[in-house]
Amino acid sequence: MTAELVGSPGDAAKVRAAQTAAHAGMDPSRWPAKLPVRDRLAVLLDPGSWVEDGLLANAGSDGLPADGVLTGVGRIDGRKVAVIAHDYTVKAGSWGELGCEKQIRILERADRDLLPVVYLVDSAGGRLNDQMGFFPGRRGASRIFHLQVRLSGRVPQICCLLGPSAAGGAYMPAFTDWVGMVRGNASMYLASPRIAEKVTGEVTTLEEMGGAAMHAGVSGCGDEVFETDGEAIAAARLLVSYLPDSFREKPARAEACPPGPRDWPADLVPTDPNTAYDVLDVIERIVDADSFFEIKSRWATEMVTGFGRIEGEVVGLVANQPSVRSGAIFVDSADKAARFITLCDAFNIPIVFLQDVPGFMVGVAVERQGIIRHGAKMVTAMASAEVPRFTVVLRKAYAAGYYAMCAPGFEPRATIALPTATIGTMSPEASVNAMYANRIAGIEDPAERAEFLARRVAEQEAEMNLLRMGSDLVVDAVVEPEDLRAELVRRLADAAGWERTPGRRHHHVSPV
Repeated sequence: MTAELVGSPGDAAKVRAAQTAAHAGMDPSRWPAKLPVRDRLAVLLDPGSWVEDGLLANAGSDGLPADGVLTGVGRIDGRKVAVIAHDYTVKAGSWGELGCEKQIRILERADRDLLPVVYLVDSAGGRLNDQMGFFPGRRGASRIFHLQVRLSGRVPQICCLLGPSAAGGAYMPAFTDWVGMVRGNASMYLASPRIAEKVTGEVTTLEEMGGAAMHAGVSGCGDEVFETDGEAIAAARLLVSYLPDSFREKPARAEACPPGPRDWPADLVPTDPNTAYDVLDVIERIVDADSFFEIKSRWATEMVTGFGRIEGEVVGLVANQPSVRSGAIFVDSADKAARFITLCDAFNIPIVFLQDVPGFMVGVAVERQGIIRHGAKMVTAMASAEVPRFTVVLRKAYAAGYYAMCAPGFEPRATIALPTATIGTMSPEASVNAMYANRIAGIEDPAERAEFLARRVAEQEAEMNLLRMGSDLVVDAVVEPEDLRAELVRRLADAAGWERTPGRRHHHVSPV
């Protein structure tokens, strides 16, 4: 080896100094409400498991340690995950040419090795003084998004939004499976309030246009709101435990434990179909104690979705919420259910549907919003899912809402009914009013009209009674409420070892 190719002691010292500077990053003291990026990694990953790539990116430039983004592989409870973590102290975590290249390389590795990806997003978007580096080329931001879409449904992608995600960069969280946002710090927007005012004349605030509460409660782009970085990252760690490493595997089984409440009060599911109750009270009696991880708890709350465990086995739950708008399915709740169902199907998670649904919402407003189109998305997602599906009719199951919540014609493994269940095109009262509208209008005497209505309603109730549903094989079993969990345990055990139809491709998890 010639002398020219041998590094000098001075060169080694410069490399060590550059490594030290890159590892230290810039001063985070201006942001006391935020954890420094490496502290965020320490919360996310098992101690000593972080293996970093590209530490010296842009080491020749001042003020750009690691080019503003940390990438590498670590472990969560012993499981390998790929990580992208933006360093908000370095040019506001903005993307330059080398920062894009680092993100592309770790996503390519996740695609090759089938690693879940965790994104710790805190970025002002593209670095405008490096436009030719991050924007137009083959290895720029568009390549990052292409890889995210390619990974969708192949591996879980989980995002903690800990600061801004601006302009085109707002799509990084949008392409992931779950977005946890920190109140007051996290935001997603395609244009800042200042730009929006110039373009549209609107005067608004960052929180109103793209803050955590707005996205988690109004737009549906966020899944949950947290008060601190640590809480959001801890939730991401927990969520990983419900998901497999890739589409080729099934979620790991945990140690089984009984549900929290063991009792089932007689009025937990009221017999009166118009009396509200909280379906979360039902869910906590079905799943193992403290195992329910709700998804999008603040958005479209007439529908409840989330992961839980039954005897240690991960299941997805899709439930109508009678305490909110009677549990009717609206445009957003159809989208919420559709997305969650595709997520479960992508990652081999059985689904339990808990029905108490008066149907899809009707009226001019929802028709103009495309309730038919959105409802079709939900039905398509449900009908396309090949994971084991189980339908439980808690109380009312009316109209097309009954279909969308996995009616027998969509081949659930079983349709189970509680004694309070009623299945029909609509409620007996609504059916009578539809069938006999003219005759009812022609009865002038109020007492006679009431007697006529009562007789006709009784006839409809007899037509829809639960014994007939069992006799005609509409439902596979009628169980007492306190026996519902045990029934699901047995049926999940019977479905163990299920396999997909040979040759059927997996699908992406479509954004809402």
